[in-house]
Amino acid sequence: MPSWPARAPLGGLAPRRRAFVLGLLALAAVLAVLVGLGVAREYRVPPPADPDVPGAVVLVPGYGGNRAAFIALAERLRSEGRRAVIVDLPSGGTGDLVTQAATVDDTVRGLLDEGAPSVDVVGYSAGGVATRVYLDRGRTAPAVRRVVTLGSPLRGAELAAAGGALVPGACPRACQQLAPGSALLSGLATAPAGLPWLSIWTADDETVTPPESAELPGTRSVRVQDVCSDATITHSRLPTDPLTVGLVLRALGTEPLPDPGQGDCAALRAAGRS
Repeated sequence: MPSWPARAPLGGLAPRRRAFVLGLLALAAVLAVLVGLGVAREYRVPPPADPDVPGAVVLVPGYGGNRAAFIALAERLRSEGRRAVIVDLPSGGTGDLVTQAATVDDTVRGLLDEGAPSVDVVGYSAGGVATRVYLDRGRTAPAVRRVVTLGSPLRGAELAAAGGALVPGACPRACQQLAPGSALLSGLATAPAGLPWLSIWTADDETVTPPESAELPGTRSVRVQDVCSDATITHSRLPTDPLTVGLVLRALGTEPLPDPGQGDCAALRAAGRS
C-alpha cells in the first residue's frame, strides 16, 4: 500500500478557520494560566505575622451582620494610622458560621495582597465565634497577629439554645451553631496556641448568657467591671463604650496584652474617648 506523508493537524484547514482555531488555543492557554494563578493565590499560605509589626485591622460584626456597630471603632483606628475594614458577612450574618469564616479569610487575603504585613482581628458577639472558626480553617490564619473579641459566646449562648427549642424555624443556621454544646463549638473548645487573644466581656450582657461564656481557655479574659467597678455596659454598647475602646486600642499595640485592674480605669476610659 502507498505510504502517505504525515499532514500537520491544521494543514488541511482554510486560512480563516486555521486562524480561528489557533486563536481558541491561545485563549485556552491564557485561561489556564489565569486559573492556575487564581488557584495558587487561593491556596497560598502567608508567613507567620511579625508580632512587632501591626498591620490592618479586620472587624467582624455580630449576629445579623450589623456593620454600623463598628463604624465608630473603625474611624478611631484609622485616626490612629491603622487600616480598618469591616467584613460584609454573607446571608445577613445569620447563615453558616463556617461560610462567615470563609468570608473573613477572603477579606484577609485581599488585605495581604494589597501589602498589609499582618492583620489583627476584632470580633463582636457571634463575629468572635466566626473568627475562631476562621483561625481553625482559614488559609490566611498565620498572618493574624492578635485577636480581640467583644462579648463573644465562644462557649455558646443559652439564648440560642432556647430560640432553637421554642421556635425552631426562627433559629437560622448560625443561631443553631451558637447553642452550647453544638457540634461546631465542641470542636473549638480552646484558642489557638501562642496567639495573643483578649476576650472582653461585661456582667451586664443581656444577650450572651451566661456572660462568662465569652471566656475561652487559651485567651486572656477581662470583665469590664473588674477594671471599672461602676461600668454599666450592655451587649450592644461593647463596641463603642470608651472603656472597651481603650482596651481594644491597648490590645492592638505591640506591648503585651493588657491585664488591667481598678487602677487602670481612668486611663483606659480617657484613651477610649480621645
